[in-house]
Amino acid sequence: MTKRESLPGPDGIQPREDAPRGKPPAPARVAAFRTGLSAETRAAAFLVAKGYRILMRRFRTPHGEIDIIARRRNLLIFVEVKARASLDAAAYAVTPHQQRRIINAANAWLMAHPEHASFDLRFDAVLVAPRRLPHHVPGAFDASA
Repeated sequence: MTKRESLPGPDGIQPREDAPRGKPPAPARVAAFRTGLSAETRAAAFLVAKGYRILMRRFRTPHGEIDIIARRRNLLIFVEVKARASLDAAAYAVTPHQQRRIINAANAWLMAHPEHASFDLRFDAVLVAPRRLPHHVPGAFDASA
């Protein structure tokens, strides 16, 4: 292993190569990141239990990101996962600006995966709150947003 290569952290996550090498992130930021990862894992498991097959998690582009991309039969869903103290707070956290970024990322994913171009598309949300089952909101927003 060369000096520039880095080992995964205790949580098994490999640091990004383009991450700044300066001071470590603030503890609140690390906690928020781990909460988000946990919520995405719970949401993915919930969708699998509902019959969806997870195609990709944490798809990122310069123009936006998608937490989960899944399919069931001829339906392709792009899912935004929101974890908050309550399901209502999570629902209000999906802003129009985020919706546009998700739509842009979905377009980029479809261009990279033309084999899914003929699928029906939908933009969903999965809301996660402590001590509650995840709440799946099919069609949480549409591409005309």
